[in-house]
Amino acid sequence: MRRVALLMVSVLVGMLLAGCGSKTKVDEGPVTVAGGTATTPSGGAEAGAPDMPGGTRAVRIAVVTHGQASSPFWAIVRNGVEAAGRQMDAVISYKAPDVYSLDHMVGLIDQAVVSKPDGLVVSLPEPGLAPAVRRAVKAGIPTVTINSGSDMYKKLGVLAHVGQPEGEAGFKSGERLARRGVRRALCVNLLIPNVGLDARCAGLARAMRAAGGRSTVVRIDDQSPSAPQEIAAAVADDKADGVLAMNSLSGVAATKGLAGDSGVLIGTFDLGPDVLTAVKDGKLAFAVDQQAYLQGYLPVVLLAERARYGLFPAQGDVIPTGPNFVTKGNAAKAIQLSSRSIR
Repeated sequence: MRRVALLMVSVLVGMLLAGCGSKTKVDEGPVTVAGGTATTPSGGAEAGAPDMPGGTRAVRIAVVTHGQASSPFWAIVRNGVEAAGRQMDAVISYKAPDVYSLDHMVGLIDQAVVSKPDGLVVSLPEPGLAPAVRRAVKAGIPTVTINSGSDMYKKLGVLAHVGQPEGEAGFKSGERLARRGVRRALCVNLLIPNVGLDARCAGLARAMRAAGGRSTVVRIDDQSPSAPQEIAAAVADDKADGVLAMNSLSGVAATKGLAGDSGVLIGTFDLGPDVLTAVKDGKLAFAVDQQAYLQGYLPVVLLAERARYGLFPAQGDVIPTGPNFVTKGNAAKAIQLSSRSIR
């Protein structure tokens, strides 16, 4: 009996030890959803899309953006896209023009539609892209727009827009400048047409009018070596006491061009190592973070879940990723995340 009892104790101890701290990975089997597309192989499937158990295939998401993948901002968007693709076991096709042109962008969208993905993510810098996006929707491709386009996506029939409401972001930025005494603001816009940037400048103008001031728009080539001098000249001509730049490159250019003018308050949209350092050092009053990482990450997650399970948040809405403000007080945390291409 004693020997039997010892044997039972040994078995129980072994079972307890096996259970303590052990981890079991369970892979969920394929799910077929009525109306979903992820479980129906497509003749237009990209090469390399892996087969899944039960004859199904991986979810495929096509992403087309107007910003070059080499830019600091769009590198963060792509980082979010790829992180979501890994986490959702989705196959990602990411395309962006080397040099932006409307025709090239339309071509990339049409190519994505021909490949019959389970979801399409596309940015909307100008109204000329509307017909291409409508063709994608008409072809039955679940589509989410991101970044620019928060004021025009509703007319296109897409599921949602993930991004920053641009007019509101410009208005809140203008309010910040106004609270610091700015009454003559310069909105530094870009030469390339972009409805989102125009909406930011319009929001700034509203904030200035509400404070009893005014704003003026100047357009520059943010890639040009002369950008700092052009901004400084525009500030002098307009006798501006505040500047709101539309992206990180023009924000840094403003700090260089106005380095000797402590009477001009500068804020900028978008982050980057140079911008965050300038905020930390007090050269920029603030930087507006529209959370580029989330603009890449969220639509991939949402479209993958829709393809697999038919789940999606309330359709037809903006899922706002900003505006969030980085100031001297919280710049250190943003700098840490910037080194990982998250902010």
